[in-house]
Amino acid sequence: MRYLLASFFFVYSSWLFAGVGAADAVLGDWTTPENKSKVKIYQCGARYCGKIVWLKEPLFEKGHAKAGQPKVDDENPDAGMRMRPIQGIELMRDFRFNGENVWEDGKIYDPENGKTYSCKMTLENNSTLKVRGYIGFSLLGRTSIWTR
Repeated sequence: MRYLLASFFFVYSSWLFAGVGAADAVLGDWTTPENKSKVKIYQCGARYCGKIVWLKEPLFEKGHAKAGQPKVDDENPDAGMRMRPIQGIELMRDFRFNGENVWEDGKIYDPENGKTYSCKMTLENNSTLKVRGYIGFSLLGRTSIWTR
């Protein structure tokens, strides 16, 4: 009887927490296209967020007015944020897991143009994440493939 109860508890608890494990499947470090940067996706309260943790080219290149200095968020529309380093920026926020390998209702910031877009993420498999930024409708946007 004890084994039967233990088996029941194990199966029930696995079923009960299956959604939690699936929601956390997106957590970790992801490499953006062309290996430009790495983004760490983490839990922020009940939602999911992401920040840049590595840049392939962390310094401004030769020919730029700030050559040799760390890249900063100089395209940000908020003048007070233009001096913050790109590395470390929280560029993703407020993603909600919908139960179907999709995280939606989030926002993604593009430091290359200083704009923020609506965004959804779809986990294709354990090593492939589709990140779709859009304005208004998901159909009007751009998808990039991130890898672990």
